[in-house]
Amino acid sequence: MNNLQKIGGASALFESIIYVSAFVFFGAFWNFPADTDSAKQFAFLAENQVILSIVNLIMYVLFGILLAVLVLALHERVKANNPILSQIASIFGLVWVGLVIASGMIANIGLAAVLELSAKDPEQAMTVWLAIYSVVEGLGGGNEVVGGLWVVLLSFAALKGHELPKILNYFGLFVGIVGVLTIYPAEVLTEIFGISQIVWFFWLGLAMLTSSKR
Repeated sequence: MNNLQKIGGASALFESIIYVSAFVFFGAFWNFPADTDSAKQFAFLAENQVILSIVNLIMYVLFGILLAVLVLALHERVKANNPILSQIASIFGLVWVGLVIASGMIANIGLAAVLELSAKDPEQAMTVWLAIYSVVEGLGGGNEVVGGLWVVLLSFAALKGHELPKILNYFGLFVGIVGVLTIYPAEVLTEIFGISQIVWFFWLGLAMLTSSKR
């Protein structure tokens, strides 16, 4: 049990690092020419395809794998006092895992497909790219309802079972509620969820690494 908690704690810390790395990459290094024509945009994507594919793998696929470990570790931690609530939370957690990993694979496969199409018809390729981008955002980028439900239910179960620090659980309720509210298409909600979840993952990771289940 203790080993699983340590692995889960390390996974939570890596989740926060991935979040921060994604913010830094897209905020400081990714300079997509949004104001130019389709041909120049696809030329930029083709030039940066490798790095973007790697970022997608880390940001979605690796994140999802670590999330699966964390979901299992947290389920084992809180199930004794709240088995039903823990199981429901874990269902949403595992669904989120699948959505996040699927988003990364769709993003990379879609990128390769539209770059091939752009050599023949840049305008049609842009239409396809926008459709793919909408799917990726809907599954794991711009809509965080499933992840929010997992955090809310998990925090509530941990709070009732006196697992994890109480303040952390209250903060988790806030993070999860914001995630659920992202069903409304407002970018500010997604940003608040992302930033607050960085703090939550980091805090959760430290809590799991420094304390074992009683």
